[in-house]
Amino acid sequence: MTPEIDPHPDHLRLVEALLFASAAPLDEVSLQQRLPEGTDVGALIAELEAHYRGRGVNLVRVANGWTLRTAPDLAPRLNLERKVPRKLSRAAVETLAIIAYHQPVTRAEIESIRGVIISKGTLDTLMEVGWIAPKGRKQTVGRPVTWATTDDFLLHFGLADIADLPGIEELRAAGLIGGRAVTTLSETVRPTEVVRDERDEDEQEEEREPEPEPRHDEDDERPEGELATAAAAPEAGAAD
Repeated sequence: MTPEIDPHPDHLRLVEALLFASAAPLDEVSLQQRLPEGTDVGALIAELEAHYRGRGVNLVRVANGWTLRTAPDLAPRLNLERKVPRKLSRAAVETLAIIAYHQPVTRAEIESIRGVIISKGTLDTLMEVGWIAPKGRKQTVGRPVTWATTDDFLLHFGLADIADLPGIEELRAAGLIGGRAVTTLSETVRPTEVVRDERDEDEQEEEREPEPEPRHDEDDERPEGELATAAAAPEAGAAD
């Protein structure tokens, strides 16, 4: 006589697999549809809930269903930190350039050079990046805070010292400031004076050319006598 195989472990594994694979919580009705009729789904869930209690993953009831979730006490240790690069705004880039070339410089001096009022967020952004830092106070009325670049600024831009910043001529040669010099080939562009002279000569040639005689009809090209005779002679067959 063949002993009967207990289906309970197989049902338990199936419920566990369904809960693990499902993206949303499953209620008992949904689980019952996958199990043989008469299976005690509640007992299976209770057994799994007790099995996962105290482990890294727990079986919890949410939204009228059951799902596997990370243990709450482990959540802070599972947080992932990732640095997301953020593009600086135009105002931040201009402010950084002014600080780099005029440091130590106050906020009022930055606004005077840029010609616009800078927002507090611009300086805060540059401070968060670590490229600028306060550099004491200026010994003037109000003793405003001055700003200067940091070692992180030099490291990021590959500079050994602040004196290695490119000069005006280097920036102009790179086309970063001012207008770029217009370079043309002498073979393709002629001086304005030469073009003007050649145009004048062409105009003079046109003026010297004799005007073409006006065209006439074929009848007008015949002598006047022939024209008169042709006009006086009756057409053939007119006498009839």
